[in-house]
Amino acid sequence: MASSPPAAPRPAAPLPTDVRRATIVRASFIAIIALLGLWVAHNFLPALIWAVVIAVAIDPLVQRAERHFPQARPSLIALGFTVAVALLILLPVGFGLAQGAREAHDALAWIKDAREHGVPPPAWIATLPFGSSEVASWWQANLADPAAANEFFHHLTGTTMRTRTRLIGFGLIHRSVIFGFTLLALFFLIRDRDAIVAQFRTVSAKVLGPAGERIGRQALLSVRGTIDGLVLVGMGEGAIMAVVYVVLGVPHPILLGLATGIAAMIPFGAAVVLAIAALLLLVQSSVSGAIAVGAIGLVVVFVADHFVRPALIGGATRLPFLWVLIGILGGVETLGLLGLFVGPATMAVLVMLWRELVAGKPDAPVA
Repeated sequence: MASSPPAAPRPAAPLPTDVRRATIVRASFIAIIALLGLWVAHNFLPALIWAVVIAVAIDPLVQRAERHFPQARPSLIALGFTVAVALLILLPVGFGLAQGAREAHDALAWIKDAREHGVPPPAWIATLPFGSSEVASWWQANLADPAAANEFFHHLTGTTMRTRTRLIGFGLIHRSVIFGFTLLALFFLIRDRDAIVAQFRTVSAKVLGPAGERIGRQALLSVRGTIDGLVLVGMGEGAIMAVVYVVLGVPHPILLGLATGIAAMIPFGAAVVLAIAALLLLVQSSVSGAIAVGAIGLVVVFVADHFVRPALIGGATRLPFLWVLIGILGGVETLGLLGLFVGPATMAVLVMLWRELVAGKPDAPVA
């Protein structure tokens, strides 16, 4: 006797109207509250993201400290790392501000003398390979004559400069508040790391399914790889160029080395500081020193940007260098300095999802 075919599965019964209405109302209420919360906290979102980036970067060190000091309270470990991060940022900034204050005093004295007596053309203008006559004419018309120099420097010490100084002061106060909030958020992120990670894993599993764990892991690796490739390589470039500045006699070599390291975190940013260092040597009539700074600096930047940095960032994010560059530059243009870390992480997650859609696995090659 032939067996009867299996019965077709019954279609799911539609939700009752009241249940559907309640679901829509609940989802709408959650969306409205979420948008309201983002609107209320939007001024502090960059600080929160900075805290997350720093927490992700130092998490291996935090775990190592927890293994070495198992009896230590989480609050003490969190406080120690928060203070260490604060000092790591504030000490170079304080050094730069102190140097800048001394330079500002000397600069004001030089400007006062220039307004009274003018500024004679430096000898290096005559050695320029082209445009020396045009530069000499401009210098003679605007700086060599005391009356012209007084008019030229009037804009530097007038009302416009005082207004800009006040704006800078207000900006520093605002950024100090944001920095303090970043440290506070960093403390709680380190102290409550396990609970926060467990909550995010639960939410990602409910919302994204199995892909949630992979996306989170890729984002973490991308942030750490970007920090290694940008911050550490930038600090290395700054240290090397500081030695070069000392050897070649560039004024204020430590301050310029610090500025080079910060600028080198942005691709092609170090070239600006190299140009300033070369210009300072030109003002001192050291043409050969300026050429040496430019040549050595370009070699250091070329090796760092084309070999070391792509290996560190691309190896962690599994991205071709083109997409790393798009993530960094696009992130900087959109989010400022924070985009240095958010941009590559975002591109890494997007490329990982694309690889899964195209080839069915996240490690598939992509152009």
